[in-house]
Amino acid sequence: MSDQELARDLGFLEAYTLGLGTMIGAGIFVLPGIVAESAGPASMVSFVIGGIVALLAALSLSELATGMPKAGGSYYYVNHALGSFFGTIVGWGMWGGLMFATAFYMLGFGQYLLNQPSDALLVVLAALIMASLLVAINYRGVKETGSLQNVIVISLVGLILVFITVGLVSVNPDLLTPFTAGEGWAAVGATAGTVFVTFIGFEVIATSAEEIKDPGRNLPLSMIAAVVTPTILYVLVMLVSTGLLPVPDLAASDVPVADVAAVAAGVFGSLTIAGFTVEFAVIGSGIMIIGAILATISSANASILSAARVNFAMGRDKILTNWLNEIHDRYRTPYRAIIATGVVILLLIASPLPIATLADVAAFMFLVTYALVHIAVVVLRRANPEEYEPDFLIPSALYPAVPILGFIACVGVMLQMAWEVQAISLGIVLIGILWYAFYAKDQALSTTLIGEAVAPTEDETTTDATYRIVVPVSNPETERPLITYAAASAASQDVDAEIVAVNVIEVPPQMSPAQIEFEEERVETQQALLENAREIAEDLDVGIRTRAIVGRDAGEILLNVLSEEDANHVLLGWAGERRKRDVLFGSTIDPVLERASCDVTLVKNPSERPKRIVTLAGGGPHAPVSARRAGELHRAFPESTLTLLNVQPEPDENEDGSDPNEIGQETISEVATQADLDPKEYEESVIVSDDVRQTLVEEIRKYDTVCVGATGTSTVAQALYGSIPQTIVQESSGTVVMARGENRAPRTFRQALVQRLGGESTQTA
Repeated sequence: MSDQELARDLGFLEAYTLGLGTMIGAGIFVLPGIVAESAGPASMVSFVIGGIVALLAALSLSELATGMPKAGGSYYYVNHALGSFFGTIVGWGMWGGLMFATAFYMLGFGQYLLNQPSDALLVVLAALIMASLLVAINYRGVKETGSLQNVIVISLVGLILVFITVGLVSVNPDLLTPFTAGEGWAAVGATAGTVFVTFIGFEVIATSAEEIKDPGRNLPLSMIAAVVTPTILYVLVMLVSTGLLPVPDLAASDVPVADVAAVAAGVFGSLTIAGFTVEFAVIGSGIMIIGAILATISSANASILSAARVNFAMGRDKILTNWLNEIHDRYRTPYRAIIATGVVILLLIASPLPIATLADVAAFMFLVTYALVHIAVVVLRRANPEEYEPDFLIPSALYPAVPILGFIACVGVMLQMAWEVQAISLGIVLIGILWYAFYAKDQALSTTLIGEAVAPTEDETTTDATYRIVVPVSNPETERPLITYAAASAASQDVDAEIVAVNVIEVPPQMSPAQIEFEEERVETQQALLENAREIAEDLDVGIRTRAIVGRDAGEILLNVLSEEDANHVLLGWAGERRKRDVLFGSTIDPVLERASCDVTLVKNPSERPKRIVTLAGGGPHAPVSARRAGELHRAFPESTLTLLNVQPEPDENEDGSDPNEIGQETISEVATQADLDPKEYEESVIVSDDVRQTLVEEIRKYDTVCVGATGTSTVAQALYGSIPQTIVQESSGTVVMARGENRAPRTFRQALVQRLGGESTQTA
């Protein structure tokens, strides 16, 4: 049985925006009024403290996440380093913290939507409706929510930068004194706990560690960036807020950032157009209200997703019942976990708990989690399990200072928080302890530092001279002939060769890829395909490895596999149909054709025993590749015949009198030489016709297997549109093999930029 693996399809930017999406949310829009009332302008320092605590946690999390890249984030690391007792506490704490945070975000949404206090009936109703809508969206598994989230995050960052730029010009230094308010510097420490709810977003990055490319680089960088960016923005927002509005006015506001924006934009006066006067103060306030609404929705959506993933991770370790993790037959989402999470969120929104308390409890639970994360790093370092080799290690100059200071900082902030917050939070911890004592203790899987804490790694290396052919398999009917064709290619190589059979299961963003284990039918189908691939390879006496992958984009996943395997050739089954939605080959094949650096072969209607093989020996750039594929098939099936076909146009009266038959023979000879074909292996066929396309279509009907090279100099999908090869594909009822060689086209600026930010190698195969 093949070990399940998750596709690494998140680069630095994707991971960064994933974390930032939960951090540029309600905190930056709702908290200014709450924290200004407690600490005055010194609340800027509270954000700095919160950022430092989060940064220390990010460093420890980065090491753990690259050493144990499994879904579940901090819960998983603590559970597998410290045992199921602490794992149960952290699991319940993270789930509870995310639900409290979501309730906080939704009440902030209601405040900005209606410009009323968070406990107003209409605000609560608006929060309940929006929360229900988000739960329903995640229940149904709307795929586009991921892309929308990125757009919202980028828009919000731009909006906040404009707010800061305009506001800094008008800051009144007199309003910044006295710098502290209320209880002085003691309040600053307590407020640091309140603001920490804004820093829980980077946990989402760790939760997705299995899906991040080059995790040793991209995971810590994205985490650090996702902490530093909002810290700077929060400090500047508080500077502008307390420097433009008196603290009492800021504390009394239900839409504090919008009111500050009104003051900042108000200095520009008004604008009259066609008799209508527009106040810039109104425009500024309105824009920030829209931004706040989008931010709170974005944060809440990301938190609901994360909460469901924590449910899954706990179920996987039998700390929670797997009943919660059942996958919906139609929507492919963990619908029970989403519903359970949604119900608790709605109850919290409707509860009498103040909005600040919701934020505080969420922050407290994550501070508990990160305190234990720091301990987990020390335990793993001291235990030094043989397999624990993180791609990122806390630098020796900072270890053990980072985990020790991080633990002390987390505990210190928790001790500064209000007693009622500590009471509610400790109540959640108590629930976790009782759950462990009466359920999880007897059910939970036994974990050890050496065994379960580290994800398995590939035994094979790709530094040898092996010729490697990747074969995606998904259809039992075409699996044997595809592997047979791959074996034919392998047998023709002068070096050792192996086949890598890959099956990809796609899942929606609302579902953690690791949750696929609860879709038994899909997993069984995948495993059956790969087991069959091994049996076929054994019959053919060819080496094979199998990879079972779960991810969100099959095309991108296959490209990653080709890169990881340093593949020389990828051979794919193909329906041969052209749909408008998929441009030419379909969404999975398109990116492979356009961007794979190795040889690419598409096979339509593969036959298990080709008899009459023909390859089009024309002047196209990939004709030799097509001839090479045809020769490989002919050698694998010695009873077959191989014909190299060339059709020449009738000579024009004004031409120099050259013989088209000689031109055709020379072309065939040149193609055969480049394809390493011996003249004894093939027959020549040169036809002269005044209708090349129609003649080719008629001729190929005499053969059961047609090999054709892709044409043109642009991307394959563009080049084949309306081309002779495409006509042949449409007209042929037998097997069609379409091939192209290595793709060494220069990278576009966008590709180079993405590659650089993603930390990928700039070399090509």
